[in-house]
Amino acid sequence: MAGVTRAAAHLSVEEVLRRWKHDLRPHRRQRWLIIYQALVDPREAAQIAKHCGVSPATVHQVISAYNRRGVAAVETPGKGGRRHQYLTLEQEQQFLAPFFAQAQAGTIATAAQIKQAFEAQVGQEVAETTIYRLLDRHDWRKLVPRPVHPKADQEEQATFKKTSRSRSRPPSPPVPKRTSDQF
Repeated sequence: MAGVTRAAAHLSVEEVLRRWKHDLRPHRRQRWLIIYQALVDPREAAQIAKHCGVSPATVHQVISAYNRRGVAAVETPGKGGRRHQYLTLEQEQQFLAPFFAQAQAGTIATAAQIKQAFEAQVGQEVAETTIYRLLDRHDWRKLVPRPVHPKADQEEQATFKKTSRSRSRPPSPPVPKRTSDQF
């Protein structure tokens, strides 16, 4: 027979009930419900798990963490989010600002240059894909102007188009359709 699962009285029963009812995050509400059940009606973890719709292992983990660390064990940020990063989004924007200014002035900034500056700032080597994801996060697209020869003269090209004769052949006459009795 398993032991009775009890929660430490870090908060009053009323406060746990209030947090369970008013917390907006589902994973936190579930944790508060497990703690509430363990405070109000201590019983085996399997019974609490059945009532709360979780596994007994989850009940053990939540109660153990709550007993050791209190409210901080329940109010965690949850899954997801951007936790592994070299720079925060604001720092990334500040880092890319000179490159955006260069691009506005018409100077081309290559990924290799940005990578070199990024590695100097963070103090370690990074993969090239890191730089491409960084640029994508800040909506930087590869916009390349149409190539124009530096000595090209627009007026001369326009007069050439008007005075040159067409090099294409005239269209060939249409081919008559065959009927089935011609075969």
